[in-house]
Amino acid sequence: MSFQRRNLAINSNKMRKTLFIPLLFISSSLSTQTLLPEQNDRWKIQPDASIEWKIDNRLPHNDHIEMSGEKVSLWMQYGVDTSGRSNFVRTIVFPTYRLLPSRTTAHMMYNVNDGDLPRFLVNDRLLKAGVINAAVATDQPEKVISIKHKGIMEVQSEIGRDRTVLLKRSFFPSIDKPMAIEKLVFINISKQPVKIEMEFLRRETSPASNRMKGGPHKFIITTLNDGEKTLAPGDSVQFAIIYQAIRGNESSIVADVYKEEAARKGRIKNILLLLQLETPDPILNTMFAFAKIRGTESIYNTKAGLMHGPGGLRYYAAIWANDQAEYINPFFAFLGDETGNKSAMNAFCLFARYMNPDYKPIPSSIIDQGDGEWHGAKDRGDMAMIAYGAGRFALAYGKKDSAMVLWPLIEWCLEYLKRKINEDGVVFSDSDELENRFPAGKANLNTSSLYYDALISAAQLGKLLDKPAAQLKNYEQQAKQLRTNIEKYFGATVEGFATYRYYKGNDTLRAWITTPLTVDIFERKQGTIAALFSPRLWTEDGLASLAGNKTFWDRSTLYGLRGAFAAGETEKALEFLRYYSKRRLLGEHVPYAVEAYPEGNQRHLSAESGLYCRIFTEGMFGMRPLGFNSFNCTPRLPKEWDAMALRNIHSFGNVFDLVIKRAGNDKLDIIIKKDNQEKKLTIRDGATANIKL
Repeated sequence: MSFQRRNLAINSNKMRKTLFIPLLFISSSLSTQTLLPEQNDRWKIQPDASIEWKIDNRLPHNDHIEMSGEKVSLWMQYGVDTSGRSNFVRTIVFPTYRLLPSRTTAHMMYNVNDGDLPRFLVNDRLLKAGVINAAVATDQPEKVISIKHKGIMEVQSEIGRDRTVLLKRSFFPSIDKPMAIEKLVFINISKQPVKIEMEFLRRETSPASNRMKGGPHKFIITTLNDGEKTLAPGDSVQFAIIYQAIRGNESSIVADVYKEEAARKGRIKNILLLLQLETPDPILNTMFAFAKIRGTESIYNTKAGLMHGPGGLRYYAAIWANDQAEYINPFFAFLGDETGNKSAMNAFCLFARYMNPDYKPIPSSIIDQGDGEWHGAKDRGDMAMIAYGAGRFALAYGKKDSAMVLWPLIEWCLEYLKRKINEDGVVFSDSDELENRFPAGKANLNTSSLYYDALISAAQLGKLLDKPAAQLKNYEQQAKQLRTNIEKYFGATVEGFATYRYYKGNDTLRAWITTPLTVDIFERKQGTIAALFSPRLWTEDGLASLAGNKTFWDRSTLYGLRGAFAAGETEKALEFLRYYSKRRLLGEHVPYAVEAYPEGNQRHLSAESGLYCRIFTEGMFGMRPLGFNSFNCTPRLPKEWDAMALRNIHSFGNVFDLVIKRAGNDKLDIIIKKDNQEKKLTIRDGATANIKL
């Protein structure tokens, strides 16, 4: 993904300690408690599967969360100070309202602080959306009592020194309009009538005409149901503040708050009904559900079609070879969300526009609703990312006509990569997905591993599409040779661990040594897993990008956990997965997987949530696509669990449940439930079953 950034490339020799050979033996004797400290949860899972923070004495506290619809994204920075008062900064992003010059971040975006809101009065005394107006004497303080998340952010506060009024705020985006809504419900919980007033407000802002693309654009804040209301005891009144964008002489959207809220809840409900995880661990189940929300909501309806976007205030109406093609699109093929699958197909088709007979690289990112491109880090291994993602998506999606559309792109990318094989038999690339933040040499482990997997998928897919046998045999031979070359070129003892060097000359452990495990290369699994979960790489926030450095990117942690399950290190993987999930879901910054730190301040970029779900589909449940209606299944059922299941899977051209149960004597039952019928296979624990639907 593209960033405007400082160069964080680090000389790994400077980071290297003087002696690492004994580390393998030291780390094996350390208890996991050393690496996984106790966590003091701020949030709790509720019966309705939301998470809630009941405000306690650990104040002040501040956090941020993003919520998205097809035409808008709402980034909420929220906090509670030491007196219990709230503070909010609403950042509203309009992905399809573009600005000039054309670039990734050229979307219309505005911040709205509490001081920008209409004034509220309770019994004629001034209150301003959670912030007491210091210039006006008031005896109507606010105290926040709870904050809740589940696709809609809900905040409850008590108003007045004698707590006479309960205020319920809700923040959410429209699912299909360039509009975000702040709903405020005041409830009289006293025994006397209470007067509540929201003053009228309409504010209109527009960028300069020479900065607008396809304008004019306008950002408008309006009030709904403003005025004074008198509430009898037990009665309530609802106000709303609408944040919207319009073009030219369009009329403002007349918001129906009830319908918009119902539509948002309906969208979340539909996402949660698909691909349900059932395990004995409620934290894993809930984190999986929340990951589906964030991974799926962030799809924007642009003039180039549906485009999944990472978000994070910077990345909208654009696609990347890693975030979309590699990370999230293979997950959509399991989820079954129609919008998600359409966005995946559209992303691959947009990349395919850049195929050319001279095999010049496809850009890393297509931006500005398809009108522009970004290729600032040159070839990051993007063709490997695209071929890897397209092959896995096509097989799991289970639709031959869609696979036929994707085949030319896969074929072109594989030929491009073949032409990039260096004298050592691995793939040349200018950088990797971290875009020179850290050294990647001229050939990195990640690119070659993804290319290997893409060849395997292409050989399988080509058979289903009746492609020439000689071509497919060539793919198989290339994959076999590449696997050998990966071992020869990258296989190394690094800091005492029998694992991989990330590039030629690399002598410090890197988080991306995990990639081979996710593509079924297990020759060095023991040393790799020992390195990943050692104090050199594992931090309190997951894997460090480079041993000895504080920078972390969740994407490598999510790959690492998936790879550990795939390699059969189930118990260790589960322990670290539980720790990570609890920290992200119930800790200080919730409720989704994040992008990175310190860069980006742990933005909730959406594709990382897709990677979280793939820990289960491809890691714990061991599902590897083979055909339009078949897959390999290598389940990793933890010893303390009797069963686990994925329900309502929409994949391989079918809708089905996958249930794994312990069958005794180191055996497992794999149960497929489809159309009210069951099919059961019994395998040895750790074995692979071929499932045909």
